[in-house]
Amino acid sequence: MSLLSYSGITTKVRAMESRLISDAQFREMASLEDVRSAADYLKQLPAYEDSFTDLDDTKLHRGYIERLLTRSQYRDFAKLYRFGNLAQRKFLNLYFLHYEITLIKQILRRVSGRHQEAPDLSEFKDFFAKHSKVDLIALSQSASLPEFIARLEGTVYHRLFLLAEGNGRSTTFDYELQLDLYYFKSLWSAKQKVLTKKEQKILDACFGSRLDLLNLQWIYRAKHYYQMPEADIYALLIPVRYKLKAPQLEKLVEAATPAEFAAALQATVYGRLEESRLAEQPDVEGLYHQILDRFYQAASRKHPYSIAILDSYLYFKEREVQRIITTVEGIRYGLSPDEIYGLAAKQ
Repeated sequence: MSLLSYSGITTKVRAMESRLISDAQFREMASLEDVRSAADYLKQLPAYEDSFTDLDDTKLHRGYIERLLTRSQYRDFAKLYRFGNLAQRKFLNLYFLHYEITLIKQILRRVSGRHQEAPDLSEFKDFFAKHSKVDLIALSQSASLPEFIARLEGTVYHRLFLLAEGNGRSTTFDYELQLDLYYFKSLWSAKQKVLTKKEQKILDACFGSRLDLLNLQWIYRAKHYYQMPEADIYALLIPVRYKLKAPQLEKLVEAATPAEFAAALQATVYGRLEESRLAEQPDVEGLYHQILDRFYQAASRKHPYSIAILDSYLYFKEREVQRIITTVEGIRYGLSPDEIYGLAAKQ
C-alpha cells in the first residue's frame, strides 16, 4: 500500500532533491566577491532560477533576498501539496503551521521595531489564503503591538499572546517563545490523528530527536550566552521528551561549568553519538545539525515510500535556505570563504 500511494510523490521528491545545493557549491558560493555575484550564482541554479529571474539590483539587502528564497521554499511546498494525495496533504497541512508561524514572527519583529521594513506578503497572498485562517496582509499593516494582537483575535494565536501578557512576559522574545512552543506541541500531538502508527514511529525518529536537540541547544545558549537563572531556562524548554530523560535535562540545566555541561551531555544518547568530539568543549550548535542530517537522511533512505520522504525534503530545503542567507551575509560583511562556509554549515 505504501509503495502504491507514495511511488508518485517519491519520484517527484527525488527529482527535487537533485536540485538541492551541494557542499561543493556552497564552498564555491562562499568564495564569491560580492552579494551581486552570489545572487547571480543562485539565479543560475535550477531550484532558484524562477525566483531570481526578475532580480532587482537596487534591492540586494537581506530582506529582499530572504523574500526570494522564501518564495522558492513555498513554491516547493505548493508543488508537493498539489502532487500529494489526501493522506499526504494531511501531513503537509501540519507542516504548514511552521510557515505560518515564521511569517507571524517576522511581522511581529517589524511591529516591535526590530525590523523597520514591512514584509511584502503580496506574492504569498494566494498561497496563504488556501492554507491559513490568519489575515497576514491585515496583520502586516498593524501600527502597534496592541493592534497586532487585536488583529489575531479569532485565531489560536490571540490566546497565546494574551497568555504571555498575563504571565508578565510581554517582550518579543516571550511572544516568539509562545509561538514556538505552540508549534512543537501541536505537531507532536496532532500527528496521532493524521498518521498511522507506522508513520508516527518513522516521524518520531526525526521530529522527536529534533525536539530533544532543540532543548539541548536552548539550554546551552541560555547558559553560555545569557547566564539565565535555572528557573527561566526550564520555562524555555519544549514540554515534549523523546529520548532525553527528565534527570538528564536537570543535570544539563543545573551544570555549573562547561565541563559539567559536557559531562552531562555525554551521558545522553545524543552525546554518545559524538563522544570523541565532546571530550572537552561541546559544539552544541554544530552537533544539532550533524545529528539531524544523519537521522533525516537515514529515514529517507530506509523508508522511501512513506511520510519520511516528505519530512526529509522539507527539512533539507529549509536548512538550505538558512545556509544561503548566512553565506550571502558572510559575503556582505567580508568574511573569509572558510569562515562563511563554517558558519553556514551550522544553520
